[in-house]
Amino acid sequence: METNLVDVLSSFMVLFAVIDITGSIPIILSLKNKGLVVESEKSTLVAFALMYLFLFVGDSVLKTFGIDVSSFAIAGSFVLFIMSLEMVLGVEIFKHENPQGASIVPIAFPLIAGAGSITTVLSLKAEFTTLTIAIALFANMLIVYSVLKATKFFERMLGETGMHILKKTFGVILLAIAIRLFLNNTGIQLPE
Repeated sequence: METNLVDVLSSFMVLFAVIDITGSIPIILSLKNKGLVVESEKSTLVAFALMYLFLFVGDSVLKTFGIDVSSFAIAGSFVLFIMSLEMVLGVEIFKHENPQGASIVPIAFPLIAGAGSITTVLSLKAEFTTLTIAIALFANMLIVYSVLKATKFFERMLGETGMHILKKTFGVILLAIAIRLFLNNTGIQLPE
């Protein structure tokens, strides 16, 4: 396999959809409104490093700890589930004693470099070259950084009421994503 522009764009679009940084704006703003500091550079670099690590040695790392990709995804689904409950119910479950902590947990992991995006990086290796995925990942991280830097703009644009509506709406969507991630990785089939 060789690297070409079409493959880079294809893997870029898959990663962009899974990372879904624009859909994470309400979560990021919610954390900031709790008084937590979100450092765009730190969040982006940590997420970037995690996904690159899994791109090159992900299978080996998980096997070393005796963890399969499905178990990793299920663990990530629990974190997303709790975050979504916070948004929908307006309660605080995650206690952040360190105001700097939001940059890494939950922003860098599991929001950006979560179970879904890491699993996607691992599965893209079956279809694309490592260089293709690395370029697509780098381009996605540039967008992640830009969105994290622009959160104040989104907050001013939406206003308090708009933010409240967006937070509740995306909380329900995040809840559905967490449940789907859990079900897909446990093999539980819901009746149609």
